[in-house]
Amino acid sequence: MLRDIVIIGGGPAGLAAAATAARAGADVLLVDENRLPGGQLLKQIHKFFGSKEHSAGIRGVEIGKNLLTEAKELGVEIWLNAAAIGLFEGNAVAVLKEGKTVVVEGKKILIATGASENAVHFSGWTLPGVMGAGAAQTMINVNRVLPGKKVLMIGSGNVGVIVSYQLLQASAEVVGIVEALPRIGAYNVHAAKVRRAGVPFFLSHTIVAAEGDGQVERATIAALDDNWKPIKGTEKTLAVDVVCLAAGLRPLTELVWMTGAKHGYILELGGFMPLHDDNMETDIPGVYVAGDTAGVEEANTALDEGRLAGVAMAESLGFLTAEQAACAKGEIMDRLRSLRLGPFGEKRQAAKERIVQSAAVGRDNS
Repeated sequence: MLRDIVIIGGGPAGLAAAATAARAGADVLLVDENRLPGGQLLKQIHKFFGSKEHSAGIRGVEIGKNLLTEAKELGVEIWLNAAAIGLFEGNAVAVLKEGKTVVVEGKKILIATGASENAVHFSGWTLPGVMGAGAAQTMINVNRVLPGKKVLMIGSGNVGVIVSYQLLQASAEVVGIVEALPRIGAYNVHAAKVRRAGVPFFLSHTIVAAEGDGQVERATIAALDDNWKPIKGTEKTLAVDVVCLAAGLRPLTELVWMTGAKHGYILELGGFMPLHDDNMETDIPGVYVAGDTAGVEEANTALDEGRLAGVAMAESLGFLTAEQAACAKGEIMDRLRSLRLGPFGEKRQAAKERIVQSAAVGRDNS
């Protein structure tokens, strides 16, 4: 079974790449292990902000639905409840589908499997009721299940603060947001919402323990000293039945490792990730990455990296001329640069440039 392009992962990067490549004329197969495509977009009920080009004023879930509709109308074949379990020479992908292993080959492969949540180790961290913020978000926004009534959020980045607000909307009480740094990490527009709702921020604090009889019933937090150690005598015990962890994400690259692609450690983008060039292609010819797999950023960045990979793959297969591809890539790169403006974005832009430079050096030495 041969396709022009096989895309692993139906999140924002995968869907955007599929639609872009299919519009150019490529035969595209998209594989996703979930029952619904869309990835993180399915959980994002808040409206995006920024410019019109970045879907300002549109809820993430609606962006996902629109992308899915577009991909289907363009003829993209979509396999759901289908897990890619191995990659082999010749761009062969083993897919577990309906209880059977199917092998499909792609002239080009895009791996857009997203990211996983970082764990935080503390006494009682394995108790039922301790979960990632993304898991809680899936429960309330996708499955319509409230994970608990009184929630403590660990981490004040955008994920922690946005999920806290959505938990409030779902009728849970957020008893506090704990942050090890002396400042809130989320954008002010998000942090202001939960502040107005009366949720306290415990800055320069950490969680010490979660306790309960078979499940979380209370959590203890404490202030941190200059060496990031809990200060004795500052402990506070809070009655909670859920502890959500929003301590950052790391790229999911297990499938990329299987190809033998070179990786590098980029702290600003989540840790180890595959090195890639400006076309999102790794040092393994024909294997591309995009979205959080290529470095953890934001949904709009994932969308544009997917489009960039889609254009590059379509060009390499002859569906776009060099001139057409260069025009499309230029517009996408301009949007990516604008997304990475500001103090946090500039760090990500510099990190992305290091990835591309490292990939170039790796190819020169190979």
